[in-house]
Amino acid sequence: MASAPKRPKAAAGSSARGKGSADPLSGFLAWCGRAGVELSPKVRLSREGAVAGYGMVAAEELEAGEVLFTVPRTALLSQHTSSIRALLQEAQESLQSQSGWVPLLLALLHEYTASNSRWRPYFSLWQDFRSLDHPMFWPEEERTRLLQGTGIPEAVDKDLANIHLEYSSIVLPFMESHADVFDPKLHTLELYKQLVAFVMAYSFQEPLEEEDEDEKGPNPPMMVPVADILNHVANHNANLEYSPWWDHRSSESLFSPCSQQCLRMVTTQPVSKGQEIFNTYGQMANWQLLHMYGFAEPYPGNTNDTADIQMVTVREAALRRARSEAEQQLVSEQWDFLCQLEMVGEEGAFVLGWDEVLTEEELSVTLKVLCMSEEEFKEYKEQDGWEDDSEEEENSTLSNEALSRLKSPCKKLLYDSVLLTLESYRSDLKAEQDLLNDKEAYEKLSQREQQALHVRYGQKRILHQLLELVH
Repeated sequence: MASAPKRPKAAAGSSARGKGSADPLSGFLAWCGRAGVELSPKVRLSREGAVAGYGMVAAEELEAGEVLFTVPRTALLSQHTSSIRALLQEAQESLQSQSGWVPLLLALLHEYTASNSRWRPYFSLWQDFRSLDHPMFWPEEERTRLLQGTGIPEAVDKDLANIHLEYSSIVLPFMESHADVFDPKLHTLELYKQLVAFVMAYSFQEPLEEEDEDEKGPNPPMMVPVADILNHVANHNANLEYSPWWDHRSSESLFSPCSQQCLRMVTTQPVSKGQEIFNTYGQMANWQLLHMYGFAEPYPGNTNDTADIQMVTVREAALRRARSEAEQQLVSEQWDFLCQLEMVGEEGAFVLGWDEVLTEEELSVTLKVLCMSEEEFKEYKEQDGWEDDSEEEENSTLSNEALSRLKSPCKKLLYDSVLLTLESYRSDLKAEQDLLNDKEAYEKLSQREQQALHVRYGQKRILHQLLELVH
């Protein structure tokens, strides 16, 4: 089948603004040395041996737990390290937005275009961001044709609306009030959109400390040089650590100058010489990978892949099987009650993995309620949705095995909901399978067509697996 996933990567050649070193990698590595980034001699950054653009490859055998590189926090590019950090700090109240990304994006707008930016060698790895090929850059017709049913077109529409709103209502007024630093003719909406994609694909978010999880919102994203060169697969062999990594053989940190002020990339399993080192971007389904990073993993590589059944699709399936107006009215009342319980919503989805339903409580309760008779529903409402604990415990995990044991009416409703979901795609599973099996035809597809095919195929495999379980 197809090769490993390809992530849009840095382009060799000129610097970010069209001038500079003919070899951006050597310039970047020299900058790393000056910035205090320490690379293990056992790894190398290279185009050779990487699945996409630049990557990190083991120059010799590695054990699990080895530190591959350390990046001091002073080398990170964020709203707190940019040369305009004081301006951003001063205006932080007016820069708040739904995404929380505006301060970083303003820092990137400035640093990417400033001739004296200390991050110039870092940006030189990206010729001009044209290698970023997120679906947000595809023509709308192509996006709909290739991705209908996957959930990506709807996610992109929301992104584009938010980007336009942020730029016009927050970024532009800020730039106009700091005309000595920004120029809207240079710092355009188009460049802003490209930088949003850059942040989507390459930024990192430091996890919150446990005690802060309930009180604070998520940490803002930041750019981590070197770490963002690593490609992703679900079965990764390295992981970025934010807390200090201590050598168990001594009281000193392995790279002692960093102490707590460093991020470290550490192997999670042994790596053979010549093997590529992969990070993880988290447990991401293929539709999320394509939407956020511009690539998908070919089947069966992505063990984290999922398929969605829109919540309103289950309601639609229930309404279609209602044989009278009274039954339709009952379905509407049951749906309203599920909304009150916050089990469903007009824009929500039930998420299915390879081995289990990830939104198990929501799907379990929804199927049960929509399959109740009028009397059962009346009694259920009187108990405010509470049931006997033993029955609830029994249904708490919707594994594949548990799905096959659902009561017949629930199975039928789920089966009908899956069929309706499959109708939302423009092609069926067999057509996708035939295309993947025909190497010559597959290789004639454009990069976008290949990536979209991987997303659709994985989702349909999961949905067809569910059909078999509940048939």
